[in-house]
Amino acid sequence: QVQLVESGGGLVQAGGSLRLSCVVSGRTSSIPTMGWFRQAPGKEREFVAFIRWNGGTTDYANSVKGRFTISRDNAKNTVLLQMNSLKPEDTAVYYCAGRRLRSGGYYSSNYDYWGQGTPVTVSS
Repeated sequence: QVQLVESGGGLVQAGGSLRLSCVVSGRTSSIPTMGWFRQAPGKEREFVAFIRWNGGTTDYANSVKGRFTISRDNAKNTVLLQMNSLKPEDTAVYYCAGRRLRSGGYYSSNYDYWGQGTPVTVSS
């Protein structure tokens, strides 16, 4: 069984930075793709970024390109999301997710495992 635990959320002013962490336990080899999603109040969950454990291929939502960076530490089974130049519209609960396939990863329905979420609030 795979478990995902996020941390690092909080309150930050616009223009500031936060770094989210997702620690993965269990059979990490079974989830070659890791993603970050977010869900703002009253909105649907949306894709933020994904990364492949092997090779490190990444992709991002247009709304965060150039501001957010996803990375992984294979030795620590941790996926990171560095968020810079934060905007009030980035306010949401951020979720880490694991996918059992090495392709795709843009849709929440593609993922098999989810963390509990960590809230991020960006004040103007």
